Amino acid sequence: MGIVSDGKKALSLVGQAVSSRAAVIDVRRTLASRPAHPQSHYRVAVYFADGAVNMYQIRQWYKPLADLAAKWPVVVLSRSATGAQVMLADAGAPPVAFVPTVRDLEKFISEQDIRVVLYVNQNTRNFQMFRYARRWHVFINHGESDKMYMTTNQYKAYDYSFIAGDAARERLTRVLWDYDFDKRAIAIGRPQADHYSGALPYAPDARTVVLYAPTWEGDRPSAHYGSIATHGEVLVGALLASSNHRVIYRPHPRSGVANAAYGAANARIIAAIAAANVADPSAQHVFDQGPELGWQLAAADVAVVDISAMVYDRLAADKPLLIARPADPAAAIDTHGYLSACEWLDAEDAADIVSQASRVMADDEARAKLHQWVAHYFGDTSPGAATQRFGDAVAELMLQWERWHAGDADDDEGIDDVEDEGAGDDEVVLGA
Repeated sequence: MGIVSDGKKALSLVGQAVSSRAAVIDVRRTLASRPAHPQSHYRVAVYFADGAVNMYQIRQWYKPLADLAAKWPVVVLSRSATGAQVMLADAGAPPVAFVPTVRDLEKFISEQDIRVVLYVNQNTRNFQMFRYARRWHVFINHGESDKMYMTTNQYKAYDYSFIAGDAARERLTRVLWDYDFDKRAIAIGRPQADHYSGALPYAPDARTVVLYAPTWEGDRPSAHYGSIATHGEVLVGALLASSNHRVIYRPHPRSGVANAAYGAANARIIAAIAAANVADPSAQHVFDQGPELGWQLAAADVAVVDISAMVYDRLAADKPLLIARPADPAAAIDTHGYLSACEWLDAEDAADIVSQASRVMADDEARAKLHQWVAHYFGDTSPGAATQRFGDAVAELMLQWERWHAGDADDDEGIDDVEDEGAGDDEVVLGA
């Protein structure tokens, strides 16, 4: 059995290597067909070391970054060929620099005037970028949530962190020692929420629209937040059986990666939605795996989500939502924030989703409580307010950069040549 398993792993690695090599060739060919990046042009860089599977982390920043680029040109420093490949094909993506090796990265930086570097996740290869001084390194994250990920000590690695609001500050204060929150944690709200729009894939009618957006299954008991296998099939089945409801099903792109049974449940839900649309074309149920997130949050009358950033993406829309309570008692739940007062949906109540959805839509007390938590997490959510705070925060860092630069007479970065010690992913090895 072990030999068979090892053989499958070897074949998988070979397949990944071939796919990666193809992605490298495609990215370089695409970039060669486009104008070269102008020298000394970019002022802001987004460092992204992940591949295609984690594109959701940076895609949600495309529109806020476009606003920012109107004043300070923005470029994405992509370390992965599969990530770069997707961004180069995405409409609305910022300009992309493919820098798979440290040498590539260093060369590109030496040709630009990058003053602020933004990070959307905690990829271990972020450390390779930290070595470049005389620019601000800023963690902007890819969402707001009460997951353990949001209280990591890795925040201290950055010069600054842009956080959503008071809830994030309180969360970090409980965990981080000796951290200057007043200086290093800057509240900007949720700029992405200013762009919750897009063309609907259905014609609106009298149906109540329910967004079900579960997360993936998690890779350890404490992170078993996914509800597809415990709530999802029953929940979606009940909604599909109702002639008064429309489902928008948007599962996490990693659903089933760690657990085949979870992936199988996801596939059955997708098949059930397709079958329901065939039986009644007017239902217009939606299986959504598109790159854009926004219209779903704005259009849904009610959302059902798992403990994930989707809770807070929806919260920023200030509209009714239910949280699927994890069935695994080992799943860690932060009871200090919104999850201490949210509207839970237990697995045994999933079949009753129609009445549960009606309840949260009609309950004035629940809606008032929701508004209070929205302000606690995001501050002013009036249109454009978060985008303004994002721009103001970057503007302040640009001013600080000017002050420090003016007082520093030595323009030599003082960076020694280093080996590509972080060359552990296939794009770096095969892209040489």
